[in-house]
Amino acid sequence: MNLELISFKICPFVQRAVITLLHKDIPYNITYINLSSPPDWFTQLSPFGKVPILKVDNKHVIFESAIIDEYLDEICPGKLLPTDPLLRAIDRSWIDFGSSLLLDFSGLIHSVDEATFNNKLTLLKNEFDWLEKKLGEGPYFNGDEFSLVDIAYAPLFMRTRLLKLEDRLFSADQYPKVTAWSEKLLEVPELPKSVVSNFEDLLKTQIKTKAPYAAQQFGL
Repeated sequence: MNLELISFKICPFVQRAVITLLHKDIPYNITYINLSSPPDWFTQLSPFGKVPILKVDNKHVIFESAIIDEYLDEICPGKLLPTDPLLRAIDRSWIDFGSSLLLDFSGLIHSVDEATFNNKLTLLKNEFDWLEKKLGEGPYFNGDEFSLVDIAYAPLFMRTRLLKLEDRLFSADQYPKVTAWSEKLLEVPELPKSVVSNFEDLLKTQIKTKAPYAAQQFGL
């Protein structure tokens, strides 16, 4: 089987798929594109015009990160979703919640004015309130078992750490469970390997270029 992941270098949704590929030791190739000026072949493959997409044997295309992750989980031993249908559905629900949280986080770090920034900050704190209520004793979302839910949130916590936003979004005193979960996911060995070597520079440059207000708030 030949797998090719189509990626944008700082996309957190692509990073989810890379973490899963690395964790399961699945051979793959990765192709980076410029989403601001995507190649024609990409627009013919991606119905939403988004990454990631996964090409299988150069003829089948799968899109949407959660679905790609589930496919990778199903084709390789060591399941990362529960076998019980109810528990599996619950995990899928929280993966989808994580996608919404990532989009709101993207809105925060690309805010061009104070009103947008404060609105996204409020939304994110509400979302972290939900996570704090949901999380158990850990260390992972499902207790001792590392899962696709953890993979779904790991890219977010990498970005909050790089931008030094933990205290503004989920301070340890108000969100002890989220904080502990974040620290655990930052230790996942696949996480630093799931991005390009100059990822931090690329992320901060994009913020400074596209969102000067947010960049100022982050001290960039």
